Amino acid sequence: MTATEWATIWVGVALVAFLGVLAYYGVPGLLTGWLDGRAERIQRELEEARRLREEAQALLADYQRRRQEAEEEAEEIVEAARREADAMTAEARARMRDYVERRTRAVEARIAQAEAQALAEVKARAIDVAATAAAQVLAKRAAGADGDRLVEEAIRSVRTRLH
Repeated sequence: MTATEWATIWVGVALVAFLGVLAYYGVPGLLTGWLDGRAERIQRELEEARRLREEAQALLADYQRRRQEAEEEAEEIVEAARREADAMTAEARARMRDYVERRTRAVEARIAQAEAQALAEVKARAIDVAATAAAQVLAKRAAGADGDRLVEEAIRSVRTRLH
């Protein structure tokens, strides 16, 4: 046997002896315990991660639902504001229409009153002019006491009938 072969044999024996010592002191059990503990810790971390992920998904779903509800509420508020604005606009138009109609009637009434007053003034002036003209005509035609009496009676008669 050569030195390399002897060295290989002694390395093999030393390895077996080393593994025997390790087995005697329970190192494989310690290693498996340590590996099992690490596996359990990793498993717990995975479970915790899974639980946190589910909580995060639940929170996300809750926030999305709340956002959707808020958007719907905002849309309802905007729609209500539009309806209220439309109602106010319609009410303002109706009030403006009523105001214009009332003002128009008031102006028309004033115009009618002014027309009636002007017509009455024209009639009164026409009566005065007619009475004066009739008095002058009758005064020229009638002379003397009978003429004066007739003129006076005619003037009184015209004035009482026309007024």
